[in-house]
Amino acid sequence: MHATDFSALTTAGPSLRVLLLGATGTIGLATAQALIQRGHDVVCFVRPRPGATALEATALKGATIRYGDPTDAVSLKQDGFAAGRFDAVVSCMASRTGSPRDAWRVDHQAHVHALEAAQAAGVQHFVLLSAICVQKPLLTFQHAKLAFEKVLLESGMTYSIVRPTAFFKSLSGQLDRVKKGKPFLIFGDGNLTACKPISDNDLADFIAGCLDDKSRHNQILPIGGPGPAITPRQQGEYLFQLLGQAPRFKSVPVGFLDGIIAVLGLMGQFIPRVADKAELARIGRYYATESMLVWDASANRYAAELTPSHGKQTLFEAYALWASGQAAPDRGEHAVF
Repeated sequence: MHATDFSALTTAGPSLRVLLLGATGTIGLATAQALIQRGHDVVCFVRPRPGATALEATALKGATIRYGDPTDAVSLKQDGFAAGRFDAVVSCMASRTGSPRDAWRVDHQAHVHALEAAQAAGVQHFVLLSAICVQKPLLTFQHAKLAFEKVLLESGMTYSIVRPTAFFKSLSGQLDRVKKGKPFLIFGDGNLTACKPISDNDLADFIAGCLDDKSRHNQILPIGGPGPAITPRQQGEYLFQLLGQAPRFKSVPVGFLDGIIAVLGLMGQFIPRVADKAELARIGRYYATESMLVWDASANRYAAELTPSHGKQTLFEAYALWASGQAAPDRGEHAVF
């Protein structure tokens, strides 16, 4: 059994009125642009930020921008939906820190408010950007995402739950290290994990396509980018080759992370802000030891061949652009290093 290749399945449907949440994040901005390019009437509901109005007006050109608090039930109803008619809600909203409190506030409760407001407004379709890592939940933010997924599944509304693999931006942080002659950091031998990373634009195209493609309705949709799965060691080897350098790796033992987690976890019992740092360390360990691929429970392994692909740009093509100075990665809050 092999995964579906969605790359050739993009279709254009009728123009819909869409409320987009999380439009100021890198995936959200790309999704807004993808929706606009498909001819949809897009309303972006965002939190007001000092000095951001002009930037948002440029980046979200073609969309209507409404300001308020997307995590507040009253603001969602009054400022976001504003008694208007919408065909769909697309949410790229996610916790920025991954801390337990923020995860339950944003990944779960804010989405519950959004779903309730959508139902009251007669919305027919809810497209949710989730994460592939929720298939093996060990972290608070994963449980928060799954809790809302369950609410959405049981709501009776048409849904599309998109679970992407690794983002390019989360794998871009070591480019500058290698350029400066520093070794590429790996955990273990660099082959503990693998992923099929997907670019912002390719993921945005897939998310926007969920509105038009009925085969993606009422589905949980894991999705990766084009090409084979790659390991951290392969990423490093490509960067060294690209920059004409001899490969140099520095291995970080997973046990080192375990020690940090143990110390921070103990201190976090008495100091709340340290508890958040312990959770961030657990998140780092998870990504150091778990592949971002579909989990095949029957075979008890991650399966690249079961992980669907979509899009055109590979991570190595992006590396080549970044190394040449033609573009720069927007790492946001997703950087590992």
